[in-house]
Amino acid sequence: MPELPESVSVVMRCKDEAWAVGDTLRMLKDQDYPGTIQLVVIDSGSTDGSVEIIRAAGPDKLIEIQPHEYIPGVVMNRGARECDHEWIVYLNADATPANRQWLRELLLPCLQAPAFGAGFSRQIPRPDCQAVFAHDYDRCFGPERESKHWGHFFSMVSSITRRSVLEKEPFREDLQYAEDDEWTRRLLAKGYQVIFAEESVAIHSHNYTLKQCFKRSFGDAKAMAATSTTHPSDVNLHYFVALGWARDFLKDVKWCLKNGHLTGIPRAAAVRLSQRLGRRKGHHVGWKHYHRDQNPPAPREA
Repeated sequence: MPELPESVSVVMRCKDEAWAVGDTLRMLKDQDYPGTIQLVVIDSGSTDGSVEIIRAAGPDKLIEIQPHEYIPGVVMNRGARECDHEWIVYLNADATPANRQWLRELLLPCLQAPAFGAGFSRQIPRPDCQAVFAHDYDRCFGPERESKHWGHFFSMVSSITRRSVLEKEPFREDLQYAEDDEWTRRLLAKGYQVIFAEESVAIHSHNYTLKQCFKRSFGDAKAMAATSTTHPSDVNLHYFVALGWARDFLKDVKWCLKNGHLTGIPRAAAVRLSQRLGRRKGHHVGWKHYHRDQNPPAPREA
């Protein structure tokens, strides 16, 4: 078994998460880890008492920014610069370590990777998580997870990297969504390994409204269009939205039947449609935004 590093830095992002940050901080402090844990918190204008809870926990650094200043890549790059140690963990304020071994189990498989670039924890939903979103966590992190067969999957919510990696490959600072997806795809393309630390578990979930589902799907798709090779004509209403929605919903129905969540089926139908519509619009907008040079306007007639 590899020897654990003597110290790690944890960068925690927070915005109005007083309902969870106290538990997250307590579990972080109670980790079965023999070394030093430096805590750097960046709060993006919380008004719900989060800052007071964080201050009471005594972080090594608390950086307060305004909500309009929050750009994920900017914040994560800044957080890394504020850290004193080589190993840097990113932990969302609402992602509570499930046990005292969370940090140890996040580090161990990454220490054994010869070309380590980044690693991420398994996530399990909270007890109040709606069925459609609990199904997503099962698809991404469960024992029979679909994510094994996806072209790529990564989550920044509970993750780890090294200062030396970030110095060579920092986060892009022009993306408002999907910055972690772009970053880890770039790492893989340059020969780094991205590790799924399955034994490291964080509790994390959200019950998004339909409007939030559309917004998040739109934002992710717009950002991912920066590197996508899929033409907007292929992200259409009849195939991508209608048939894609049917496939998504059928999987939800099977999962709900298997796991006894029949009342969650109607909600799943609405959520999947909202997501598909958001992804379609986001991809079209993102393609236009990032690929303007490939689609010059037609010349005006004289």
